[in-house]
Amino acid sequence: MPGTIHNDRWISLQEVCDYLGVKRHTVMRWIDQRGMPASKVGKLWRFKTADIDEWVKKGGASDEREVIK
Repeated sequence: MPGTIHNDRWISLQEVCDYLGVKRHTVMRWIDQRGMPASKVGKLWRFKTADIDEWVKKGGASDEREVIK
């Protein structure tokens, strides 16, 4: 189906931003600070939606981690 993201293909940084509804700098911060699952291919970041879904379900994108002072 056109427009459907399949779990078996790699998606781009822009696609993961659209998928999660966040900005590029947020995804880059999550990769750096929260261990968001991503692979760098040359200069480009690539993501598996199944890995992203699992990371989100485990609380990887939760705001609670940012509240800790």
